Amino acid sequence: METMDSMLGSNPLLAIVSHIFFIGISFYALQAILPENIIRKNRVFQTQLLFILLSIAIGSTVSKFFLDISYWSGRWATWF
Repeated sequence: METMDSMLGSNPLLAIVSHIFFIGISFYALQAILPENIIRKNRVFQTQLLFILLSIAIGSTVSKFFLDISYWSGRWATWF
């Protein structure tokens, strides 16, 4: 039985593009948050680092979700 890892291995470019796209979307969406209300003053670098790490975490999770849905829908079609 083919696993998600082997599916991504057959099309790594799609996975890379998907991850970069969703990380970018996540970073853009996080810009709506006003960090001045949450983060301590004079912590600019730490705030930027936090935004980058949150973008990577959210974006890669969403990308993995869409890649899983794509994989599962392809597998579902082979059952019929």
